[in-house]
Amino acid sequence: MASELCKTISVARLEKHKNLFLNYRNLHHFPLELLKDEGLQYLERLYMKRNSLTTLPENLAQKLPNLVELYLHSNNIVVVPEAIGSLVKLQCLDLSDNALEIVCPEIGRLRALRHLRLANNQLQFLPPDLGRSRELQYVYVDNNIHLKGLPSYLYNKVIGCSGCGAPIQVSEVKLLSFSSGQLTVFLPAEVKAIGTENDHVLPLQELAMRCLYHTYHSFLKDLNFLSPISLPRSLLELLHCPLGHCHRCSEPMFTIVYPKLFPLRETPMAGLHQGRTAVSFVAYCCSTQCLQTFDLLS
Repeated sequence: MASELCKTISVARLEKHKNLFLNYRNLHHFPLELLKDEGLQYLERLYMKRNSLTTLPENLAQKLPNLVELYLHSNNIVVVPEAIGSLVKLQCLDLSDNALEIVCPEIGRLRALRHLRLANNQLQFLPPDLGRSRELQYVYVDNNIHLKGLPSYLYNKVIGCSGCGAPIQVSEVKLLSFSSGQLTVFLPAEVKAIGTENDHVLPLQELAMRCLYHTYHSFLKDLNFLSPISLPRSLLELLHCPLGHCHRCSEPMFTIVYPKLFPLRETPMAGLHQGRTAVSFVAYCCSTQCLQTFDLLS
């Protein structure tokens, strides 16, 4: 089996194949042959459905830089590395039927991504910036039973969310939650505090991070100019990767969000789902002003 796999990959490398089918191979690890030397620079579509993979390699984008479609349906993937955000040409990503509890924010920053399939996982929240890219048009998160909130950016997308929003005891999870009336959603793990309409003054750390972000972007244009000597590494990493951007004004947010819920059943999209879901759209705002003025339908 191993020799057959190596031969298949070697032929694909030598003949510069654009498509590679590695479905039903009982793979527990990502094949090293795919990552040898320069990898498969010409490969555009990789099919690895129905294996037993648990994670992806950190150097995936380096070795397969021209991937346009990646199919990982029906594996045991628990974690997707942040490096997936470097697959700049990726248009279709299928991670349905895995064991994902968290989707890394980098997936939300794939600017070419058009189709994202995350159905039948164990997700409880989605990255706040998911859907911010205009290219992303199709998102399927069906049967993530504890997923209750969808970023408001997804409102005008084609979404599948049947079987989401099952009741769960808040005490069972170690995530911040936000409630409005009888609705409760879980917020991304990066969120450290939740603002309300009465919180007109930002926490000092958040205010400082936003000032630093705008200062360095205004004068340096590129945060890569900074080094750990300039700032503590933890702050430097946070500056490079805000937890999200305000859904009203696009201001970067680092520690605090001001969430606003819009139950799907109360939107014009309700008829499309016919009561098969109990999710809400979540607007992540940066201040009380944006919270008060955000309108999902505008």
